Amino acid sequence: MRIDDGWLPGARHLPSPNQDERPAGEVSLLLLHAISLPPGVFGGEHIERLFTNRLDPEAHPFFATIAELRVSAHLLIRRDGECVQFVPFQARAWHAGRSRWRDGGRERCALNDFAVGIELEGDEVSPYTGAQYRALAAVTLALLAAYPALDEARITSHARVAPLRKSDPGPAFDWAFFRQEMERIRSRGCQRGLADHA
Repeated sequence: MRIDDGWLPGARHLPSPNQDERPAGEVSLLLLHAISLPPGVFGGEHIERLFTNRLDPEAHPFFATIAELRVSAHLLIRRDGECVQFVPFQARAWHAGRSRWRDGGRERCALNDFAVGIELEGDEVSPYTGAQYRALAAVTLALLAAYPALDEARITSHARVAPLRKSDPGPAFDWAFFRQEMERIRSRGCQRGLADHA
């Protein structure tokens, strides 16, 4: 999987108006989130409608509290592993909010300026699916290949950068399994490469 001009091949593209240019063009952090709309409910178009400013505030009582938000993520990974991309990776999506990241010896704010935001469809309590881990691992490896300033030490959670107000992707996210999936894909890729040159 290779990223083509900021877009993920094979993803469904649904451009969000909630984006702008990155001030320095830097992509050096991967921030994992979780979302379900209404909370705890999976499926449907509500997440897509939120990220494209089309959420009906009368469709559910909770929606009235968020319908005016102007937010987005670069990518949503649904429960079945489908990827929906709202913002090209080289552009700035509006996902991190008030957050801080310790980058070497300095603390940085305005994380949207340099972070890629990936939303996993989930509620932080229910286990994420194998399809989601496989898709996330493949996308992450593509991002690592496309953006040299991004490395595995620069993959983190929304909870870690905004601990007083966020907890996603939550304790249900299995970091070890996610890394195993990345290694499995890497290994499979190496085996294919060796076979191609045999």
